[in-house]
Amino acid sequence: MEVTAGWPALDGIRVLDLSRLLPGGFATVLMADLGADVIKVESPDGGDYGRLVEPETFAALNRNKRSLVLDLRDPAGRDTLLRLVERSDAVVESHRPGVLDAMGLGYARLREANPRVVLCSITGFGQHGPYAARPGHDLNFLALSGFFAVPHRPGERVDRVGLRIADLAGAMYAALSTAVAVAAARTTGHGQHLDVSLHEAAAAWAGPLALPLRTLPDAADSPLVTGDNDVFTAADGGRIALATFEDKFWLTFRTAFAGEFPELDDDAYDRRTARTRARGRIRELLTGVFARRDLAWWCAALAGLDLPWAPVYETADAFLADAHVAARDLVGTLPGSPTEEPRRQVRFPVLFGAGLDSLRGAAPGHGEHTAEILAELELELELELELESDR
Repeated sequence: MEVTAGWPALDGIRVLDLSRLLPGGFATVLMADLGADVIKVESPDGGDYGRLVEPETFAALNRNKRSLVLDLRDPAGRDTLLRLVERSDAVVESHRPGVLDAMGLGYARLREANPRVVLCSITGFGQHGPYAARPGHDLNFLALSGFFAVPHRPGERVDRVGLRIADLAGAMYAALSTAVAVAAARTTGHGQHLDVSLHEAAAAWAGPLALPLRTLPDAADSPLVTGDNDVFTAADGGRIALATFEDKFWLTFRTAFAGEFPELDDDAYDRRTARTRARGRIRELLTGVFARRDLAWWCAALAGLDLPWAPVYETADAFLADAHVAARDLVGTLPGSPTEEPRRQVRFPVLFGAGLDSLRGAAPGHGEHTAEILAELELELELELELESDR
């Protein structure tokens, strides 16, 4: 595959993606966006069932990849995979612990084929431990991670969000760790087995906020739980996110609207410590204030103020219509494939000074590149034989 821009990025790195669904797909699309040749190894019986669950999400998780159909239950398929491993830098998989070993494709066998190969195993709870064999999904991992131990409002239980936080966090750690391990292997000549636990990834995100709460009688007494850092509902049902954590922002908000809302004409809460102690009263005050005007009024009134606020986008169309999103070219159009229409997708979320075109190629059709990849493999074998005969 072509280099993504005028600099190497991850060009020249080959990753075999044996995973399915979100965590492995997101980990490998990050590497594919950055220029790695990611070969998605799929079974003959339809491949990744993400294709059927949500085609739009599948398209976003598998752009810039190639698809190869191999039956790993068949010895010939396993032999072909091992021949690819010999010429690859990393393998990413998301089976339960022991599944690859039972297929004769565990790390020990991969290392025999290629001592430099990095195997990244993404599982719910890791390769060992009391929960290692448990099935699970994102919500289960979050439940055990400390995520629900971090309150956002006094007197209310933490509820879930729609995003698959553990899956995405684990995928990011997997992509970063794989890239680092591949770089090390190219220096040392030795690969390694990466044990990525989605539960532990979520715990790593929750830990800095959850662990300090152990000494508090009530977790909601945390200084990070405040009444003026929340989402408030306007008169017409629209919502606004306000985060006046610093005193200067609270003072700007209060004085700007004290004429319209006399209850704000009170300097008793101008210090952060006072607002934190009175978090319940502050939230009640702001809830009442925001409920008296509709969202459009608030957006117009807040627009000229130096305040951390934002309307809450509750549809994808609202997000797409945002002027900042447009100015940053955050969303682009992915080219179509032989079987798919062009799709709108969020680009790789870092702007590299050297350039990066992450919306290059559509997600592959099932087995679309099988003939191409196998032909490359045969050519590589022929070249190796020629080199050996010349020595």
